[in-house]
Amino acid sequence: MRKVLRGLRLAEYGGDELALATVACAALGWGLFAVVGPAAAPAALVPWLSVLWFFRDPERRGPESEEVLVAPADGRVADVQEVDEPRFVCGRALRVGIFLSPFSVHVNRAPCTGMAMYYRYAPGEFLPAYNPQAPERNEAVELGLVTPRGLKVLVKQITGVLARRIVCEARPGQVLARGERYGMIKFGSRTELYVPVESGYRAVVAVGQWVRGGETPLLRGEPAPAPAPPAPCEPGTASTCGATC
Repeated sequence: MRKVLRGLRLAEYGGDELALATVACAALGWGLFAVVGPAAAPAALVPWLSVLWFFRDPERRGPESEEVLVAPADGRVADVQEVDEPRFVCGRALRVGIFLSPFSVHVNRAPCTGMAMYYRYAPGEFLPAYNPQAPERNEAVELGLVTPRGLKVLVKQITGVLARRIVCEARPGQVLARGERYGMIKFGSRTELYVPVESGYRAVVAVGQWVRGGETPLLRGEPAPAPAPPAPCEPGTASTCGATC
């Protein structure tokens, strides 16, 4: 099923929703045909095509430079700021927040090549993604990557009012390539990218700019060599900062 969806340029994580939408819209079309007449039946295609549009998954090709971190999601840059990140970055981090509207491509992609070293699911609320408190209070999944040069990169998927399901298939020990798909947020929300402030990376996007996952450069820098990365952190064990995953 996943190979079929990929071949149709549809998100492989949306099989259940696409199947349900097909059955429901087929039933709606039959009901319109029986009750209203043949001319009304095509109206059932509108919600079905809307679901197909939401789960679209176009191919993307970003820059090959190791000094560039690409957007992990499609959407609009909501903020670029320094924050504390105590669980994986273990200190001050530069954060770029991306707001995904219901019309954005919702597949998440790795911003760089690296090994997954940290995974954390955090239950929470479903505040609107534009709420300043949403990043800390909403349900979220954090995935920490370490690049071959030792840079720590954290990607955070956050739910919103409509988004009630996060898919993150990457787990500690898995190696992801730049732009590789690893999950999605269903029905709009927010994705964040964190790097250590001391790494020297700087934002090359501005608030309000629209970006494309796996393609648009978000951060650029020339980080200094870092020590060997820690062992992958499984849920329920100590994180790279000594906290619990």
